[in-house]
Amino acid sequence: MTAAPDRLEPVFDRAFAAIGQAREQFRPQLTPHEVGTIATVSTGIATVSGLPGVGFEELLAFPGEVFGIAFNLDADAIGVVLLGEYWQLHAGDLVERTGRVMDVAVGEGLLGRVIDPLGRPLDGQGPVRTDARLPIERPAAAIMDRAPVTVPLQTGIKVIDALIPIGRGQRELILGDRQTGMTAFAIDSILNQRGQDVLCVYCAIGQRASAIAKAVATLREQGALDYTVVVVTEGNDAPGLAYIAPYAATSIAEHFMERGRDVLIVYDDLTHHARAYRELSLLLRRPPGREAFPGDIFYIHSRLLERATHLSPERGGGSLTALPIIETEAENISAYIPTNLISITDGQVYLSPSLFELGVLPAVDVGKSVSRVGGKAQRAAYRAVAGDLKLAYAQFEELETFARFGARVDEPTRAIIAHGQRIRACLKQSELAPVAVPAQLAILLALTTGLFDTVDLERMTAAEQAVQAAAAQLPDELRERLTGAETLSGGDRQTLIDLAGRALTGFQAPTVPSVPGGAARAPDVPDTAARGKPTEASPP
Repeated sequence: MTAAPDRLEPVFDRAFAAIGQAREQFRPQLTPHEVGTIATVSTGIATVSGLPGVGFEELLAFPGEVFGIAFNLDADAIGVVLLGEYWQLHAGDLVERTGRVMDVAVGEGLLGRVIDPLGRPLDGQGPVRTDARLPIERPAAAIMDRAPVTVPLQTGIKVIDALIPIGRGQRELILGDRQTGMTAFAIDSILNQRGQDVLCVYCAIGQRASAIAKAVATLREQGALDYTVVVVTEGNDAPGLAYIAPYAATSIAEHFMERGRDVLIVYDDLTHHARAYRELSLLLRRPPGREAFPGDIFYIHSRLLERATHLSPERGGGSLTALPIIETEAENISAYIPTNLISITDGQVYLSPSLFELGVLPAVDVGKSVSRVGGKAQRAAYRAVAGDLKLAYAQFEELETFARFGARVDEPTRAIIAHGQRIRACLKQSELAPVAVPAQLAILLALTTGLFDTVDLERMTAAEQAVQAAAAQLPDELRERLTGAETLSGGDRQTLIDLAGRALTGFQAPTVPSVPGGAARAPDVPDTAARGKPTEASPP
């Protein structure tokens, strides 16, 4: 049944009247739209002509959803760092301004995800859902907005927590030659943050795809990926992505820090970051300096690591702890990039190839490692039991070098060497096996009170594991006191000593009789220069 024509006429009249009114109210607005063209394309960079109003580090859009950052603003051209595959770009293609700087998605939705520096997912779990974005380049917190570093960041690694403590908000450099366990050190530190209310960001810069897959698989198997964000650039990615990766990861971490959370970020490693920046700078015709690095190579790392801090209570009290990794060549820690980062950070952990070859893992060289925050970021219980441990270990290392030549030593020196060997044995630790605070305190107390001195070196691993197992059975009330900030009371100290003594029953060895004539032969000491082969003692 159709409506009569006279009934439809008012409807049409109202509709046309509304259309006419909307047309009269419409005022077209002209929006300036700058478009440039690609002049040349090279490895990871492009030269763009046009775009007279572009700003420094502004994000530019290229065909094929490729982005770039304006780096060189010359009078007649713009040098652009490309952030992606550039094989489909050609001279003459159009380039558009975006009007914004490079930013990255931040928020709780990133936890448990593997992304690239542009925020794109790499784990096949669908799009990343976040509600905020932050620029990757942000000014560091002002001095008045910072607070002292006083809360420890437990790594679960005995030699670090006891001798080279790291605090929340500190920047501790990890350096060493290739294949000395630097990544394993960082992964173990992330694993130990489970239940510590610390979020983690792992930034892999220019790593092999297989190495990244192994690290992500380890974090997932150990249940650490739930509180970790992984930012990845592979070795075959564009150098521009490797350059922006640590800045993007830091912005992700800062978002949590500014909300009062404690965050640990690992840069693995900044050697690749420096090389990527050197490559971009040379391609952009910037003048080279020492080792062909540009003059501002110090600044790109200092402005990155200065963002790691402990905020004051007025700013929420959050913290960002940075563990940058640097690769040395032939144990040369005085090279350009390592010395730059040593001067920027608050201490360094040096992993020695010689100790690694000897099987001392983690291969931390205590003599060359330091924490400039020191005991202020260490639990009082640790200071009570490990205060003299570093001095005793340093004395042992000096005497070890002397004793390698088979020289006769007196009985006190022999005791120092034997004690130092047991310190080294106790500080050894397997990968992916962080040690809890009560177990560490029990082991350190057993060391400082000499309970391990009568244990054969061959049985030290089993003896230490026995002490760990016994410490795991401590009452919950005592464990809470040990993991808290309180000092170690006399009763708790004696409880741990008694526990270690009972655990070591059956591991004791008969004492070694002294050599007639008032001198004793030094115990067999491995020669680190001879790849673990002990030197023979000279005849008496």
